Amino acid sequence: MAIDVQGKSALQLAALLQGGLLDAIELAEATLSAVDTCDDQAIFIRTTPERAMREAHDASKRLRSGSARSLLDGVPIGWKDLFDILGQVTTAGSRVLASSPAAMRDAAVVARLNQAGMVTIGRLNMTEFAFSGIGLNPHYGTPRNPHDQETPRIPGGSSSASGVAVARGLIPVAMGTDTGGSVRIPAAYNGVVGYKATSRRYPMDGVFPLSSSLDSLGPLCRTVEDAVLVDAALRGLPGPGVQRGSLRGARIVIPSNIVLDDLEPAVAASFEAAVERLVGAGAIIERRLFPAFDALAELTERHGHLVNAEAHALHLARLNGPEEANMDQRVVTRIRLGSSISTPDYITIIQSRSQLIAQTEDLVGKDALIAFPTIAQVAPAIKPLESDINLFFKANARTLRNTQLGNFLNWCGVSIPSGPDRAGMPIGFLLSGLSGQDERLLSTALAAEATIRGE
Repeated sequence: MAIDVQGKSALQLAALLQGGLLDAIELAEATLSAVDTCDDQAIFIRTTPERAMREAHDASKRLRSGSARSLLDGVPIGWKDLFDILGQVTTAGSRVLASSPAAMRDAAVVARLNQAGMVTIGRLNMTEFAFSGIGLNPHYGTPRNPHDQETPRIPGGSSSASGVAVARGLIPVAMGTDTGGSVRIPAAYNGVVGYKATSRRYPMDGVFPLSSSLDSLGPLCRTVEDAVLVDAALRGLPGPGVQRGSLRGARIVIPSNIVLDDLEPAVAASFEAAVERLVGAGAIIERRLFPAFDALAELTERHGHLVNAEAHALHLARLNGPEEANMDQRVVTRIRLGSSISTPDYITIIQSRSQLIAQTEDLVGKDALIAFPTIAQVAPAIKPLESDINLFFKANARTLRNTQLGNFLNWCGVSIPSGPDRAGMPIGFLLSGLSGQDERLLSTALAAEATIRGE
C-alpha cells in the first residue's frame, strides 16, 4: 500500500476511502499489522481481526459501489474495554472478569458506529474498573505516553490506551468513557482531542458502569472535526449535524477559583497564551468566581464523593469476596472510601448536585462556554507512582481536580492540545458547555481549535 495511513485523522482517511485512493481492506490490514508490531503491547487488551476484516470487506464493497453508509464507512475504531462487543468478554481492565460470559450483543453505541460502517479493531486497555485518572494497570500493563522516549510517563486514565492509540497513530478514533475526566485526561496527557458528551447523550446499554449518575461517553481522536463526525454517527445522523461557528463575539467564562490554582508554570503559560489568541480572534473573555466549585469542595469534605458511593454499591460483593485479592489495590482502596457514605449523605449529595447545576447555569448563561486547563500538570513519570501509593493518590487527585467538576455539574467538554512544554509534553485546554449544550460547544470548538493550538 503506497499510502501511509498511520497518524491520519478519521476525516483524512474517509476522504481517501471515498475517493477510491484507499481500500478499506488494505486499511484494516495495515491497522492490524501496526497494532501487532507496535513496541507497546499494553495498548490493546485484544484485537478482533476476524470481525475487522469482515467489516472491512463489507465496507469495501459499499464504497466501490457508491453506497457508503456514512463518511466514516471503512474507518477503523478501537473500544475501551468497557463496551460490549459481540462474542467478546468485557473485562473492564480487570482479571476478575476474564471468565465472565461473552457478550451476546454489541453495546448500543458499538452497534451505531457499526451501522455507520466503522471497522472495529479491538479492545483497548484501561484503568481497572475505570477508577483512576492516572492510567496504571497491573494486570495488562500500563500503556506508555508516546511523547517521552526516555522516561516512561503515564497515559492518563481511565481511557489510558484510547489516548495512546490515537496519539501513536494506530487508530484515528477510540471510544472512551468519562466519569471524572477519563476521556479528557488521556486526551490532554497524550496531545489529542477528547470530547465528553453530556451524560445520556448516547445510550449506555452494554457499557460497564462506574457511577450511574456521572458516567458519560465520548471519542478520543485527532481533531474536533473527527469528534463531530463520530457524534453524528452515534446519534444516527447521516452527516455532521454541527456547523463551524465563529469566535467573534463568542462568550467564554474563565473561573477564578480552584481550576487555576497550583498550575505547573508551563500549563499556566500555555493556557494564558491560548486565551490571548482567542481574544485576538474576537472572543469575549470573562473571569469570575464560581461559588459552586467551593460549595462542591465543602460538600465532598462533609459527605464524601458521589462516585465513591456508587462505585462501592456496584462492587460491594467483589470487595467482600475472593475477587478482591486479585484487584488493583489502589482501585480497591478508592472504592472502599464509599463505605463511609451513609444513605443520608448520599441523598444530600444528589439534592445538592441539582442545586449546584441550576446555580451554575444561572451564573454562566446558556450562550456562554467555560474554559480552563484540562489538567494542572503534564504527565508525570510512571515508576514513582507505582512504588509510592501516597504519591499516587496525590497525583490522582491533582489530575482529576479540574475535569471532575464538569462531571458533577453534567457539563459537556472538549480537551484540545495547547502545548507542548519545553520537554515536548502535551498540555490540554478544556472548553466546556453547560448540560445539553453539546452543539454549541462543538460548533465553537471547531472554530477555536486552530487558535487554541496556536496554528
